[in-house]
Amino acid sequence: MVAGRPDGAAARPPGDGPWAVELFTSQGCNSCPPADAFLGRLAKRPDIVALSFHVDYWDYIGWKDPFASRETTERQRGYARSLKQRYVYTPEMVVDGIGHDTGREPGPIEALLAKAQRLSPKRATPELARTNGGPLTIKLAAFALERGPADVTLAIYDRRNNTPVASGENQGRTLENFNIVRHLELVSRWDGSPASWTIAADRIQPTQGVAVLVQRADYGPVIGCNKLEPAYFG
Repeated sequence: MVAGRPDGAAARPPGDGPWAVELFTSQGCNSCPPADAFLGRLAKRPDIVALSFHVDYWDYIGWKDPFASRETTERQRGYARSLKQRYVYTPEMVVDGIGHDTGREPGPIEALLAKAQRLSPKRATPELARTNGGPLTIKLAAFALERGPADVTLAIYDRRNNTPVASGENQGRTLENFNIVRHLELVSRWDGSPASWTIAADRIQPTQGVAVLVQRADYGPVIGCNKLEPAYFG
């Protein structure tokens, strides 16, 4: 079954991508909507795992983002440490854990994706499978980890949401967000040997997508990822 089916495995061959794009955004930031829209376009591509993380540090300026959490803010700060940034900002797209840009223009992000493909042509791509709304199975084949263990992280996300904003910098606008991460968890620290994990069916709503990132520990480069999504985009 192909990626995008609710009852099958994402079918990109191991070692052939996809690559991860993580957007850190906020509904309280008037610079973010162009990056949100660009992430929506990236989300349609089979070679991209696109995830939107809503941070909470703009909530004080007049609009509390309903999707924001401290957990996602801490993920962005983890990347800032790993990538030696002086500060965090929105919008910020992190590409495969190797670099970042605002995401307001496609060019720099496409350049980072090309770089990621050069740096990591062989991927530890997880196989994801789910049948008839049952449990999610995650499988990883043996992979030579050259720099220590990797983190296997599960993201469960809403495919699309529209939010009327009543105050703050985006007051009066209806904001459209895509692939909004609602739950993030470390499934396991992986040593590169063949492995599998099962996620209970009731953890995932029928309309939600799931993604798995395989990433060098402590917010390092992503060495593999995959997604499994309902058949519609909305």
